[in-house]
Amino acid sequence: MSTDFHLDSVVQDDCLVIRTFGYVNNMGGKEIVKCFNEGFDHGLTKIVINLAESKVVNSIGISYLLEIIEKLMDKKGKLVFTNLEPAIEKTFSIMGLFHFAEHAATEETAIAKMGE
Repeated sequence: MSTDFHLDSVVQDDCLVIRTFGYVNNMGGKEIVKCFNEGFDHGLTKIVINLAESKVVNSIGISYLLEIIEKLMDKKGKLVFTNLEPAIEKTFSIMGLFHFAEHAATEETAIAKMGE
């Protein structure tokens, strides 16, 4: 499995959309948090993380996602994960991430949930 990781991001409808590509491990988690912090520092508290091109998220990667959730909770922000592989969705569910974040089938649906 390739450990190469990169991401891209865009601001759409007042939401920071982060699209990941590759294995979300220590390096990937750090990159996601760095991107999140840049948006957060500019007042963006509605975050979508699209994991369509990430087939694996390890425990260290999840710890970085929890860091994002904690910061958003302090500011009454919102996080929606989208395009989750079934194994990732199950892992996030078992770990309780969906008590603090939501999930949606598509990026468009995730952005629409921000207005709810």
